[in-house]
Amino acid sequence: MKVAVAGCCHGALDKMYETLELLQRRHNVRPDLLLCCGDFQAVRNEADLRCMAVPAKYRHMQTFYRYYSGEKKAPVLTVFIGGNHEASNHLQELPYGGWVAPNIYYLGYAGVVRFRGVRIGGISGIFKAHDYRKGHFECPPYNQQTIRSAYHVRNIEVFKLKQLKRPIDIFMSHDWPRSIYHYGNKKQLLKMKSFFRQEVESNTLGSPAASELLQHLKPSYWFSAHLHVKFAAFMQHETNSKEELPKATKFLALDKCLPHRDFLQIIDVEHDPNAGDSLEYDAEWIAVLKATNSLVNVTQSSWNMPEKNGLHAKWDYSVTEEAIKEVLEELNHDLKIPCNFTLTAACYDPSKPQKNMEPVHTINPQTTEFCAQFGLTDINDRIQQAKEEGSGRGECEEEEEEEMDSTGSAEEPSEYNTDNSGLSSFNPDEIMLDEEGGDEDLSTCSVDPSPDHPPEFSTSFSDIRIMPDSMAVSSDDAMDSNNEELEKSGGSKQVEEKSSTERSLKRIGGDENGNSGVKKIKRRNQAIYAAEDEDK
Repeated sequence: MKVAVAGCCHGALDKMYETLELLQRRHNVRPDLLLCCGDFQAVRNEADLRCMAVPAKYRHMQTFYRYYSGEKKAPVLTVFIGGNHEASNHLQELPYGGWVAPNIYYLGYAGVVRFRGVRIGGISGIFKAHDYRKGHFECPPYNQQTIRSAYHVRNIEVFKLKQLKRPIDIFMSHDWPRSIYHYGNKKQLLKMKSFFRQEVESNTLGSPAASELLQHLKPSYWFSAHLHVKFAAFMQHETNSKEELPKATKFLALDKCLPHRDFLQIIDVEHDPNAGDSLEYDAEWIAVLKATNSLVNVTQSSWNMPEKNGLHAKWDYSVTEEAIKEVLEELNHDLKIPCNFTLTAACYDPSKPQKNMEPVHTINPQTTEFCAQFGLTDINDRIQQAKEEGSGRGECEEEEEEEMDSTGSAEEPSEYNTDNSGLSSFNPDEIMLDEEGGDEDLSTCSVDPSPDHPPEFSTSFSDIRIMPDSMAVSSDDAMDSNNEELEKSGGSKQVEEKSSTERSLKRIGGDENGNSGVKKIKRRNQAIYAAEDEDK
């Protein structure tokens, strides 16, 4: 089947879907599935804008609300993960995943689903070491700290994913796995993004947690976004035994969704022709959720996951075939995810803007139903209980977070001692949030919906490319030129109008001057929300 993959959407749903429709009209190519690697921005109303971690001047309504209200419907099944610029209050309603609109499915903090027999997993957010070992304690209304920590990856999600034994076909993360740049055309990457050089050379660019998952899961494909540059890599995994068959991962990072950007990729994925067209639960993943339910933590306390170090009575939470069979029997072997989308917030009305709408902590019926069906802890319900009990755990107060002692293994240090979110310190293509909150005002929002008349895409069809059947790139820098030729060769079929003004692949990185002035850094990536492409 054909799978379309998009990078940072930034709320531009109309742009994505219209580009896919153009692909079908002009080339008779119709994707069966669309994957989005974060910064989706499922913004329903003005209150959601306040929960998006960007400076107020970048908070624009965009077009998701039209799909949420039912005015429009996604023309293709869309599955996405969260990034670091999201309506965190909306996504928090669905910690185990769920529908944010008809035909648009969020994978949750971490999740695995199946479509036509293809196993798709993902983890939302970005890595920050100082929040990695905490529980999911945040809830709206957020303060200057929690509006950011809400989208930081937690160790429990990584731990759950590491319990999986069955092969994964496709995996998504927002930030890149650390070290993946050593398996692709590193010279070309640094040519397009010279400000990555220091972190690449010190091997601190990207997420160490994602790197750990990459080495454990060994998926056939891994897709990421976040750094707003297209980059391909091929990683051959080491085998643990002579009996184990060699595995390799094709990695692809996607550019952001803007006109004239190469932001969509089409790949052919082997699937089960006898499988249905519905999105399905993954039985092993459900079994893992049940097995790890006792580890759920909704406090700010830092703790480490169980491991075989003499400090834990149990450290292996992987599931048996019998446990998986029990899940199948619970579902009567019907794994179809119910289409139970429900409106849980008022939808934005352009004729009646409500700029002072306040965010509230909401328990989504989808999550309630899911937890009841499988006997899981409803994280938001647990947070709500903690608030009502006044226990001080998981409370949502407008005050600075307190440093708390570990409730897990206090003797153990964090497994990652570097605080790096996978965001280059000098990336002008990514929004900078001042650590002291100087650029951010949680009390205001700018409601500036997208034009009702979208731009004409006839001159910007370079937004789509067909992935080559193989991405034979090398970790040896001496072979970097071969990878560059691969991108330019006929093997990487470009689905675009052939014209004298056709853009070359070299332009996907934008204008990179490597400027490092303080004002430039604090105001970087203004073009994400601008109407015009910065490369124009």
